[in-house]
Amino acid sequence: MKLVIWSFPFLVALLALIALMMTPSRAQVILKFGVGIGTMIPTSDFSGSTSEFYNGSHYGLSSGPNIHGKAKVGLSGWNLTGEIDYSSLSNTGNSEPGQGEVELSQTILSLKVGPEYRLNLPVFPVPLYIGVDLALNRFSGKTTFQGVSRVPSATYSMDGATRFGIGFSVGTEVSIGSDMALDINISYNVMNLSGKKWGDVNAGSNQRIDSYLALNDSRDPLYVAGDDKHFISNERNIHSILFTVGILFSF
Repeated sequence: MKLVIWSFPFLVALLALIALMMTPSRAQVILKFGVGIGTMIPTSDFSGSTSEFYNGSHYGLSSGPNIHGKAKVGLSGWNLTGEIDYSSLSNTGNSEPGQGEVELSQTILSLKVGPEYRLNLPVFPVPLYIGVDLALNRFSGKTTFQGVSRVPSATYSMDGATRFGIGFSVGTEVSIGSDMALDINISYNVMNLSGKKWGDVNAGSNQRIDSYLALNDSRDPLYVAGDDKHFISNERNIHSILFTVGILFSF
């Protein structure tokens, strides 16, 4: 699995090079660059409540803003795209019903590359495209506990973590000038497809707080049913829906 994930970017680059070599010289290659904003909506185990974060079943995050930069190399019928995204998610609530306060925040920096295929569908009034990308996602964040059972009150930073993922998107480019277009996109992202692990930041301390100090999307190897210190019993999937709107400039 690791070999496949690591080789994918090189495969994309190789396919792009072959496509460029096979593209007739008279065909026009269009370069597009742009920036935009959006909203990330956490799904699967990435969403939930602060109490679910406390009990280890979910990450308990709510929707948050996104900013991004995008580049496209337009070829005959498809684009090779590259993108950098920065999203910020948070949530506030109780650790248990009516007890304890938990304040969550997490940021995700994503680097993406992949093909995008233009669709010619006469029934739609605007041109559509579909895409798939490979992503390198960097997670960081912090958590504040106040009056929470079995956890000392303080603000704790999460140890940064990197995961590989894949995304599927659909969108449209609407021309707003001779060399400008509005790029509207929605994507579903599997953000920890590869690299899940348990990270014991304070190895040997055997405290409940240790489980919150890393991304810990793998099962706690010391999990025992009913244990207050080792309570994350399953792998956790980090998925999201991303809505973005941006402006692209053609060259």
